[in-house]
Amino acid sequence: MTRLLRYLPLAILALAWEIVSRSGLVSSSALPPLTKVAEAWFGLARDGDLWTHGIASMWRVGAGLFFAISIGAALGIGMAWWRPADLVLGPFVEIFYPLPKSALIPVTALWLGFGDGSKILLIALGCMLPVTIGAYNGARSADRTLVWSARSMGASRLRMLRDVVVPSALPELLSGIRTALAISFVLLIASELIVARAGFGYLIGFLGANGTYEPMFAVVLTVAFLGFVADRLYQSFTRRLFLWRE
Repeated sequence: MTRLLRYLPLAILALAWEIVSRSGLVSSSALPPLTKVAEAWFGLARDGDLWTHGIASMWRVGAGLFFAISIGAALGIGMAWWRPADLVLGPFVEIFYPLPKSALIPVTALWLGFGDGSKILLIALGCMLPVTIGAYNGARSADRTLVWSARSMGASRLRMLRDVVVPSALPELLSGIRTALAISFVLLIASELIVARAGFGYLIGFLGANGTYEPMFAVVLTVAFLGFVADRLYQSFTRRLFLWRE
């Protein structure tokens, strides 16, 4: 029952959307009734457009996040554990972290064209920095007592890294990955709106340009729902991962 109450605001929002649109307070062309948006969603699903473009988008998000997490975690822990790496790479992280990642869309398109590669590269670059910073902060906060104890027992640097530093970095790293997960959807849609021939972002732009707003809102809500589900699944995964702490 408690879980259902958590999502009550969403039900209220959906009801308010329908009432506002049906009452004429807002033009139906600007905000179509939610029931019509639902009908349009089933139409897109039946025609296969939703699945075709959805598969393209999810592949880009998955591949981009894979590279972002793999490289970002290694960089963050490496910078925290090896001072020369921190001195060399730290300024690059500080410079590029505040940069709006959507500014890289023309650059990645110039390098890799309008295909999957440019979107994957953009997501990897944009999501790598939160992961890197999370891993770095987590590794830097490793319990020094544990490090000294492992060192006094003759553990090698590699053993200390594996058994002490990486586990200590895990909570902050997982927090950075959650941030990256949210950013990945933002970058995906932004890039597909501008430089794509397939994907949710492309479909949103195409439908909006043709004035078919019910299907356009249907795709927008689909992206929002997928991002919401991905975040909830990730939180469930992290809770299970840290059950041993309880």
